[in-house]
Amino acid sequence: MADANINHQDARDYWQGIDADVNGMLGGFPYISKVDLQGSKNFLAKLGVGGQGAEKLERVVDCGAGIGRITEGLLLHLAETVDIVEPIAKFSDNLKEKSGIGEIYNVGLEDWSPGSNDIKYDLIWNQWCLGHLTDVQLIAYLKKCGTALKDGGLVVVKENMSSSEEDIFDELDSSVTRCDQKFREIFEKAGMKIKKTEIQKGLPKELYPVRIYALVPET
Repeated sequence: MADANINHQDARDYWQGIDADVNGMLGGFPYISKVDLQGSKNFLAKLGVGGQGAEKLERVVDCGAGIGRITEGLLLHLAETVDIVEPIAKFSDNLKEKSGIGEIYNVGLEDWSPGSNDIKYDLIWNQWCLGHLTDVQLIAYLKKCGTALKDGGLVVVKENMSSSEEDIFDELDSSVTRCDQKFREIFEKAGMKIKKTEIQKGLPKELYPVRIYALVPET
């Protein structure tokens, strides 16, 4: 099992050494940010979130937010308040005084307890961060996310996809790149169903394919 190799301290040590800028966040491919954000915006608009004339959401959360690239480029345009979950404080410090930023939680996703303070979310955004959780941790995490949603709320997962049917472990940042089938199995075990999914278009061929899922609780 590729995820058995995940070590959270190794992952944090790696990210502590990364520059707090878009180039650092995107592994030397800063130019993909615009395409990525536009793809996410289009995806949400198809689900009735954002788009012309849409009312702003009340509260959303950016999980594994890094320096807030997605917070500032997407989520603050969609919501009144954006909470932040980011274990590396030097990344999230950049967001402290920004208008529209709510709570900042400097913890790993495996240690975050959404809903524990009675905050409910319209949207829980997870992008390029879930590879740092083991399969068991990811199932538990998604279950918690499901309980922290408002009625009609969405959990979004946007991640690299293994191009084979096997998950791939990356020693560099101690993360795993899962295949689509594995994600689907994990969603099912977490009691989440896929409302919509599509592949991100316009990314360079040399990068992993990126898939985005909108999830809602089964019940």
